[in-house]
Amino acid sequence: MTDHKHTNALINETSPYLLQHAHNPVNWHAWGDEALAKAHTENKPILLSIGYSACHWCHVMEHESFELDQIYMSAVQMMTGHGGWPMTMFLTPEGVPFYGGTYFPPNDRYNMPGFPRVLLSVAEAYRSQPEQVATTASSMLGELRRVGLAEESRDLVSDEILDEAYRKIATNYDRAHGGFGSAPKFPPAMTLEFLLHIYYRSRIQEALEIVTTTCRQMAEGGMYDQLGGGFHRYSVDAKWLVPHFEKMLYDNALLSRLYLHVYQITKDDFARRVAEETLDYAAREMTDAHGGFYSSQDADSEGVEGKFFVWSRQELVDALGDDADLFGDYYDVTERGNFESYNILHVNDSIENVAAKNKLSVEEARAKLANAKRKLFELREQRVKPGRDEKVLTAWNGLMLTSFAEGSAIFDRSDYANVARANARFLLSNLQRNGLLLRTYKDGEAKLNGYLEDYACLIDGLISLYEATGEIEWIENATSLSEKMIEQFWDDEAGGFFFTGNSHEQLIVRSKEWLDNATPSGNSIATLSLLRLSLLTGNDDFHRRATTVLQLMANGIRRYPSAFGLALTALDFYVSSPLEIAVVADARDERFNELRRTLWSTYLPNRVVALCTADFDRAALRIPLLANRNTLNTQPTAFVCENYKCQVPAHNAEEFHPQLVSGNPQSDTK
Repeated sequence: MTDHKHTNALINETSPYLLQHAHNPVNWHAWGDEALAKAHTENKPILLSIGYSACHWCHVMEHESFELDQIYMSAVQMMTGHGGWPMTMFLTPEGVPFYGGTYFPPNDRYNMPGFPRVLLSVAEAYRSQPEQVATTASSMLGELRRVGLAEESRDLVSDEILDEAYRKIATNYDRAHGGFGSAPKFPPAMTLEFLLHIYYRSRIQEALEIVTTTCRQMAEGGMYDQLGGGFHRYSVDAKWLVPHFEKMLYDNALLSRLYLHVYQITKDDFARRVAEETLDYAAREMTDAHGGFYSSQDADSEGVEGKFFVWSRQELVDALGDDADLFGDYYDVTERGNFESYNILHVNDSIENVAAKNKLSVEEARAKLANAKRKLFELREQRVKPGRDEKVLTAWNGLMLTSFAEGSAIFDRSDYANVARANARFLLSNLQRNGLLLRTYKDGEAKLNGYLEDYACLIDGLISLYEATGEIEWIENATSLSEKMIEQFWDDEAGGFFFTGNSHEQLIVRSKEWLDNATPSGNSIATLSLLRLSLLTGNDDFHRRATTVLQLMANGIRRYPSAFGLALTALDFYVSSPLEIAVVADARDERFNELRRTLWSTYLPNRVVALCTADFDRAALRIPLLANRNTLNTQPTAFVCENYKCQVPAHNAEEFHPQLVSGNPQSDTK
């Protein structure tokens, strides 16, 4: 029998991502001179589609696609306020973007225009309003050039930038549903982290309310896996109900950390539960036997998006019996359904209202719901699971390493510390070659030279693991990797870090990544890591380079603060007076645990921690803050310093906690 499937020009490509689309009923062309020339000759706009397979993981197109993705990701970030994949851009024949976005549904829904409507509107605008298209394209090209060619700000980098950034970000807040802007809604983890910094700095209650409301709305919505923990990629509607069901490692790393910090501030058990469920999900389903974290879980199972996660009313009745009504009331499970005749679980009402409706106490309702969730989770485990991309990407692993390290300290969870240690050892053992980091690992093979973000994210994770455990090997590795990062990526002429290192294949132009998109930019996270390391190790060169990057970013931050979420937290760290905290103690002494719990129960966004429970001489050699403070054999002691002044040594929580929250160091020079 002859196969009459439509075939387009992608059939001749080697990229697995492009070959997936070779039989689409669309006359696709691979990116290249031929496609651009055809658009020019026919005077037609270009529809550019970039999927993350091509941009992040395709080993055939590794260099070109990364560069292409970076440019157009910057454009969609400016146009919509968020980045991500899939990315859909409309370009002039010269390749300049004039309209774009991420997800467009096939038909009008979720308050979003369907893709056919978008296509018709773009075609009509291009035909009838060429001047407006040209103006938009010209403006966007100018902004993209500014982003790529950052000029050092002539103004002093000060907290005025932070205040103005907060005001701009807050104006886009969705008071009805949390988050920013309209559909589709991406989880704005880095922007919300910045708002926590603002709350800590200025005690602006609105900043905290934006964060806590958004965090609750996301985690009570269909965006969050109510049974298994972990967040889906984004919501196609404004109210966080219908997600794109894929789960990405980086989202869950950034979001778990956000909820950790919300818990530190509010002591709200809701935030603790979400953080723990998300980390437990990553440990259970996204970790390989050797310690690496996998990249993603697919949206589809058995060829149907969301099938693994949704429920019919009858399935609930069969599984839960008499408790089905209670569960259905709380999680909005109906005969009609809320997603293609099925139900996406999401919190539909307060526990108090649902308990009263079902003639139960709140405690009884909570217990029954928890038991029902366990039953349904076990039942769901018997379903065909979504596919999993088992590549281990160094950068994304570094992000999750930080979250497990912080989670181990904040929740006093030794199992999380063990996950973090195993991950760090795996990365340092398997993703380095000849002193350089590699990008990706799968099936026993590591390959591709690491990008800036690979170095910067791993360094950040290693610093966090040192702060949580006091094990000096992690700070030693972070320091040596930082020196290698500077050697490989630093621009000696203009400052800042290039996206690719000296060891990469030489491209016509070495670009720099500035915007925090779906993941932090390499320059943002490198800056924050170097500032932290400079305080811990006393290395002033790290501080000077971080200062240069912030000056290069300052003008971009002023124009588009929502595209610089992590950079803003680095800037806040820079302009503040970070606390330098040392705790020296025998780990077996219960008084040490009291000091450690006191430290990690306190939200301190701008601080470094030097923990020492053994091998004092080796630690003091690396960490000047520890010098002449060896109390290992006397009594557990905490030292709180700021601006070269230290407070009186503390030996218990009553002495230690006021020093952490006072911000007014006294006497005793460091």
